[in-house]
Amino acid sequence: MIQIYHNPRCGKSRTCLAFIEQSNQEFEIIPYLTQTPSFDELKTLLKQLNLEPLELVRTKEKIWIENFKGKTLSNDQIINAMVENPILIERPIVVKDGKAIIGRDPDLVASFLD
Repeated sequence: MIQIYHNPRCGKSRTCLAFIEQSNQEFEIIPYLTQTPSFDELKTLLKQLNLEPLELVRTKEKIWIENFKGKTLSNDQIINAMVENPILIERPIVVKDGKAIIGRDPDLVASFLD
């Protein structure tokens, strides 16, 4: 089953969700701002995305700039920052068959869903 870590206030996330809905595949919406992934779930997502923790952070968010920018943080500290402040997690994340992508590009989402 497809999972989408979704923020309904984000245009890219809404576009990605619409794409998934049109694929006629079974999917689950995870509203990650209210159902925040745990530390271990984020570690799993990072492995599925093949990304380092900082690559999943929205570094232009006010919370990041005010609290974390310019600091030397371990990967675990970065993951904890995302758990404590889920708005920092890049979106949308689409998971299928043990792999994941950041679904900001409709062409990438289309090829991922095939």
